[in-house]
Amino acid sequence: MSEETDSDHSPVNTSPCGTLPPLIPNLPDDISLQCIARVPRSFHPNLSLVSRSFHSLLRSPLFYTVRSHLNISQHFLYITIRTPRPSSSFLYFYLDPNSPKRRLVPLPPPPIPAIGSSSAVLGPRLFLLGGSVNEIPTARVWIFDARFNRWEPGPRMRIAREFSAAGVVDGKIYVLGGCPVDSWARSTSWAEAFDPAVGSWAGVPSPADVQAKWMHGNAVLDGKVYAMADRGGMVFDPVAGTWCSVSKRLDLGWRGRAAVVDGILYCYDYLGKIRGYDGKEDKWKQLKGVDSELPSFLCGAALANAGGRLCVIWEGKRKGKEMEIWSAEINVFKDSGGGLSGVVLWSEVVMAVLSESSVVNCVAVGL
Repeated sequence: MSEETDSDHSPVNTSPCGTLPPLIPNLPDDISLQCIARVPRSFHPNLSLVSRSFHSLLRSPLFYTVRSHLNISQHFLYITIRTPRPSSSFLYFYLDPNSPKRRLVPLPPPPIPAIGSSSAVLGPRLFLLGGSVNEIPTARVWIFDARFNRWEPGPRMRIAREFSAAGVVDGKIYVLGGCPVDSWARSTSWAEAFDPAVGSWAGVPSPADVQAKWMHGNAVLDGKVYAMADRGGMVFDPVAGTWCSVSKRLDLGWRGRAAVVDGILYCYDYLGKIRGYDGKEDKWKQLKGVDSELPSFLCGAALANAGGRLCVIWEGKRKGKEMEIWSAEINVFKDSGGGLSGVVLWSEVVMAVLSESSVVNCVAVGL
């Protein structure tokens, strides 16, 4: 993600040759930018054809920074599905929750797909971190630029890892675990951080008692990175540089892939309920008001925060050689009694895939 610099505030038609005309004749570019940034994402392909100035603007980091500052970014879900054929391959898709026809749209795969990669989002870019290739962990990083639907290599991590935990705090990516602590290099880089302003990774000191190998869940809650291991979990506060164990109550209730919306950590438990953890109360609460709109069991459920709404994607019914992939969007909120309530805005089939496929991951990217 490009950091804001003084050059970000210069006229948007500035180019090395200085030949681009104004965005809109007789209107300052700063005002034109404010107008164009409000156009919905679905019209951007047509906008880019208006002129060279429009084309250049729509490809600039400044354009997406302005949309974010105006709080008008549209959020898209990026989903990975593992299929049994050919030979356990991965398929990549995106879903526009705002589209009247909600269907998974295929995306190009990364040049070298890996099993057990963790993911993190910085602005319009999705980072895939590590994973194993041919059963060998890697330090490789792939970056998917959602603006242009293309992959590019990113700075390699200091050590190879798979099934790690990752989170973003204050514009930096933190990755934890996913590696055995069997050497000095691995023990000192069990946790590391990527600063996009510097463009490289740096080790993050961590005490030996938190250095578990495999992670099965992660989230960022109240500015801290939470990582769940097979037994217990840990919390890292990047501002204070401190580590601690997760509360016993959080550990007992956290199951599967989680998402944080308005300071509440949501996950889908083994009893077929969506629950939310309120860190201020150290308490799990069942999400009420959604049971009648959703199936009794959401197999393989993955959750994501899409612009302040809870999105869920899961494996549906199997019909012969195919299986349905379902998704739903839920408006979640605290009710007058302090409980958690939700309203299902929509729930529908978004694709059919080969039977025995599985949802691997789901993240939201704002554009």
